[in-house]
Order: sequence, then structure tokens, then C-alpha cells
Amino acid sequence: MIDKRKYSLAEALEGISDGAVVMIGGFGAVGQPDALVDALAEIGPRDLTVIANNAGWSRETGIPRLMDLGLVRKIICSFPKGSEVFKSLYLAGKIELEIVPQGTLAERIRCAGAGIPAFYTATAAGTQLEKGKETREFDGRRYVMERALPADVALIEAWAGDRWGNLSYQGSGRNFNPVMATAAKLTICQVHELLDAPLDPNAIVTPGIFVNRIVQVKADSDRLIAAQRLA
Repeated sequence: MIDKRKYSLAEALEGISDGAVVMIGGFGAVGQPDALVDALAEIGPRDLTVIANNAGWSRETGIPRLMDLGLVRKIICSFPKGSEVFKSLYLAGKIELEIVPQGTLAERIRCAGAGIPAFYTATAAGTQLEKGKETREFDGRRYVMERALPADVALIEAWAGDRWGNLSYQGSGRNFNPVMATAAKLTICQVHELLDAPLDPNAIVTPGIFVNRIVQVKADSDRLIAAQRLA
């Protein structure tokens, strides 16, 4: 069986090129693969399209750091408001934004992983967000067609993984990470616990077939406390 363990962040991120579409897991501060994202900032691929739940907060780490370094051309997310970095870049016309309602974002990603090219949803019908999209009426209600949202790369976080890439999550860390794992050509996961022995099959949420590379990172105690409170 294939050993998917990598022993450095640089090795895990090898081959990500300019112009890549990169999914970044997490919900708020929980389940974000910050170590991978910060390492990606050091590597410095440019003109990235980032798909994430939100645009982050602190400019010193995570998605705002990528934006602050001028590496992000476009962000597709549900909540950009909290990021002052994004706000300043957007008002200056230096970054593109596609707002997607949160449930629609999750479903577009899930569909990409399931091989479903598009679906209809009533969310955003009759709003500015339906502009340029196909609409259709079902049983007297207006629906908007949304296309699947695949990526070149998914950067995700799990609590534990084994050498074959099987993953389990803890508490609220099981958010966008599992669906993003299925929707990218290359899925890279950071874990707190990396096991040499196989995970208990009953604990596996993301099967290793969806994971290409896995790397262990040191746990951040503040983030672990936050995850436990939200669990």
C-alpha cells in the first residue's frame, strides 16, 4: 500500500503552481490548515484562486497572509467581512470576490467530489447573486442553477490520520474539510496525530483514496481549546 506521509511542509506542498485553484478547509478558526497555508505563503505561487468559508482575520497567518503578500487573485467564500486585508485589497480593486451562500458553497464542493456538474437551489433566487445564472421554476418556486466547484488543490486539517491517508476529525473540525478532500485533484492534509498503524475503520471519515499527502504538525493549544469549546 502507498505510504502518503511527508516529513516537511515544503515536501507536502511540492508542485503547486501559479494560477492554481486552492481550497482551504476550516470554519472560522476551527479546522483551518494554517501550517500548510503559511508554508504555501513562503513558497509563493501567484495568481491563486482561493475557495474557503471565510477570508480570515489576522494578516500574520492563514488566508490573509496569502492576500497580504499579493498571491491571491480571487477568493470564493461566504464571509469575507472579517478580514481587513481583504477589505483594503478589494476596495483598491486588487482582488476579485465571488460570494456564495454557505450551504450553496458546501453543496457546490460536494457535487464536484461526487461528479455532479450542477444543481438547482432556491437560495439566492431573486437576489443580486442570481445574475448571469440560469433559473428555472419547479412547483411554482424559482430556483437558481449552481455549478460544481472543483479545485486543483485542497489544503485541509484533520485530527488524526494514518500512513495511508485515512482521516478522522474531532468536534467542529469536521466542517468543510471532508467535502473539500473529495473535490480536488491534489488533497494535502495536516494532522495532529499521524499513525503508523491503520486507523480504526469505524473512526474513518475521509478514506485515504481521497488524500494524496499527509503531514504532521504541532498542535496549537489555543486552537485546540477553541475546537473543544465548539465541539
